[in-house]
Amino acid sequence: MRRMGVLVALATSAFLVVGCAKEVTGVAQPDPAKPPVSITEDGNGIRAGFEDVPVEVEIYTEPQCSHCADLQRDFGDDLATFIATGQIAVTYRPLTFFDSQPDGYSARVVNAMFEAASPADGDGPATTGPEFQRFVEELWANQEPGGEGPTAEEMAEMARSAGIPEGQAGRIAKGEMGFDAAGASEINYEYLYEIDPIDTGTPTIYDLLADEKLDVYDNDWLSKLTSS
Repeated sequence: MRRMGVLVALATSAFLVVGCAKEVTGVAQPDPAKPPVSITEDGNGIRAGFEDVPVEVEIYTEPQCSHCADLQRDFGDDLATFIATGQIAVTYRPLTFFDSQPDGYSARVVNAMFEAASPADGDGPATTGPEFQRFVEELWANQEPGGEGPTAEEMAEMARSAGIPEGQAGRIAKGEMGFDAAGASEINYEYLYEIDPIDTGTPTIYDLLADEKLDVYDNDWLSKLTSS
């Protein structure tokens, strides 16, 4: 697979281009009738969708990328529908290369994404795939490139509006930075560079099963995937 031999170091300037589960007493288990959300094995991505699906894609995205906001505006609702019906699974691999300081705008959004995808404390319900997709749509629809970005409470309200359970939304509201967003961004950029070392930018959509980069400027890219 393409994960073999990824680059381990990249120049900072490059960023400018453009299951099985064991049941544990007292821990909530995902509803098998609803598409789950999970953190990828490498810990740097968030997968929304059933395990056995005909289409799997990765979406590389940056919270301040205006073209990423366009992607969510144009295809977000359809992605939520296809995730819900088991036609597709989407793995988000976020990057933070527009941040000028640690724990900046993009890092805080990425942290909220991982809080939404993580299990609830205690026996609270888990976030579902469509709920997570709608949360992503809300985050990018309220984008403020170059600005201060949404507050923790504002992101929590977006999460609640998207249907994210209160256990996860409450953690988002606290604004605690419990995830290494910058570290995840570095690893995800290595994957992204391996996909396309020439036109390396966001948004990038990668078809995991076909092992190919999709044309984000093709208005029919999603319908072609789900109808094949």
